[in-house]
Amino acid sequence: QVQLVESGGGLVQAGGSLSLSCAASGRTVSRYVLGWFRQAPGKEREFVAAVTGSSAYTYYADSVKGRFTISRDNAKNTVYLQMSSLKLEDTAVYYCATAISARVERGDAYDYWGQGTQVTVSS
Repeated sequence: QVQLVESGGGLVQAGGSLSLSCAASGRTVSRYVLGWFRQAPGKEREFVAAVTGSSAYTYYADSVKGRFTISRDNAKNTVYLQMSSLKLEDTAVYYCATAISARVERGDAYDYWGQGTQVTVSS
């Protein structure tokens, strides 16, 4: 059984920074794409970023490009999301997940999901 546990969420002012972590257990994730999604109240879950197993490729939603950075440490089975220049619209629950398909921007490409961590950006 795969478990993904996110951490690092919290309250931050607009323009600030926050770093999320997601630790995986039950699977050696080095071969898998790891992704971050988010879901704001009343909105559908949306893709944020993904990184391939070797970190050779990263993918970002247009809304976070240039502000967010995804990275991973396969030795620690952990993926990170460094968020900067945060905006009010970044407020959401952030989820990490492991992908089983190359369509990394699609939620159905992922098989295991974490429980989520709340990020709240205040004005």
